[in-house]
Amino acid sequence: MESPNITSREGGLEKALTQRQIAMIGIGGAIGTGLFMGSGIAIGYAGPAVLISYLIAAVVAVIMVFSLAEMAVAHPTAGSFGTYAEMYLNRWAGFVVRYTYWIIEVVAVGGEAIAVGLYMGFWYPGVPVWLWSLAFGVVLVYVNCRSVTNFGSFEYWFALIKVVAIVAFILVGLIHVFGLGTGAPVGLHNLTGLPGGFMPHGFHGVWMGVLMAIFSFYGVEIVAVTSGEAKDPSRAIPHALRSMVLRLTLFYLLALGIMVAYLPWTEAGAKVVQQSPFVKLFAHAGIAHAAGIMNFVVITAALSSMNTNLYLSSRTLFSLARGGYAPSWLGRLSSNGTPLVATLISGVGILIAASISFFSPLAYNYLFGIALFGGIFVWIMILVTHLRFRQAWQDRKLPVRMPFFPVAQITGIALLAAILITMGLDTEFWDISWIVGVPWLLAVSAVYFLYRKRLSQAAIGSASA
Repeated sequence: MESPNITSREGGLEKALTQRQIAMIGIGGAIGTGLFMGSGIAIGYAGPAVLISYLIAAVVAVIMVFSLAEMAVAHPTAGSFGTYAEMYLNRWAGFVVRYTYWIIEVVAVGGEAIAVGLYMGFWYPGVPVWLWSLAFGVVLVYVNCRSVTNFGSFEYWFALIKVVAIVAFILVGLIHVFGLGTGAPVGLHNLTGLPGGFMPHGFHGVWMGVLMAIFSFYGVEIVAVTSGEAKDPSRAIPHALRSMVLRLTLFYLLALGIMVAYLPWTEAGAKVVQQSPFVKLFAHAGIAHAAGIMNFVVITAALSSMNTNLYLSSRTLFSLARGGYAPSWLGRLSSNGTPLVATLISGVGILIAASISFFSPLAYNYLFGIALFGGIFVWIMILVTHLRFRQAWQDRKLPVRMPFFPVAQITGIALLAAILITMGLDTEFWDISWIVGVPWLLAVSAVYFLYRKRLSQAAIGSASA
């Protein structure tokens, strides 16, 4: 294990995030357009058995988050899993994990910025997409530059809107499925009574649904990153973890269960989603302005994702700078304890990613491929790091303790590796992850080994500063 200076060098951030904010930030980080739009793709793969797909993904997410929470309570720092990889594995792991995660977040925000512009076209079709993307991007960079309190407040309300929308969706669906005061119930016929039954495409369809489902949960790791700015991480992180895992599982499984019960899966799902299945259900239920309501919710979800991912990318860049892996000026803090320069540079990276998407969708697909591959790689590295963490902390007491160790971690690694292999074998869409993901890892590793000596000297200087 490395020196404790690895975590202490990332000090100085404002510890202002409350327990309530962290819990809602965690939920908001995982509930995004992946549920509101991407769930339709998962249903197209798996049919009603999409519930099994999301249950498998939820198990992996729970294992990963509990493992990460243990380390976050022990080492509350902005670098989070990148820092832990450096401490418990080696410097190469810390370098590659953090740079991979940074590019993932930049690409994600760039994509969401374009999505917001497209969604705004529902109401303002004459306004260019790039103008909305730029405007919202600038606003959120400003919010993140002011203080972590601003970020926490904005994200709390963004997440609350999404939660209210899902609760409303569940209530409307339950009323119509069971006919509570509305006349004849829809019943559960659509779950098993359609051609092909509950699992129309067999386990292969279920497993392909897992690929989409796992990315719906991506973002839950933000709880660990907030530990560096939590008022009381030893209490806030465990509480946020428990509430987030329970609520997310209920929200996803209930919402999807009602969706495939109320709508025939052939109507709710498609390989290429042109309309959110949430819109379809509200429209079928006779809710006035259903498309407009869900367009507002999806815009909010996209803005929430932009806000969260900008926060994550700036803290990752800050951690890289403090570790000597990036220019030291990126690790400077403003008077209110915000990594201002890292936030601005991340904002520039986001604008570049968004512009690439706008001018050349093919080029953006390659960036997105890195994000797909990198997301699974980072989760695998978190679980591998936790195995080494437990060896170092064998008999020491922790406020959060992952049950079924090490079986749970090995199971999680095996499932994630299987997902990664499946992505590489799929020639329809997912193989782009391997086509660009593997070269990315080789390139960033080459940079590390070429500059390893210089990076070590920079890290020594950073730790002693």
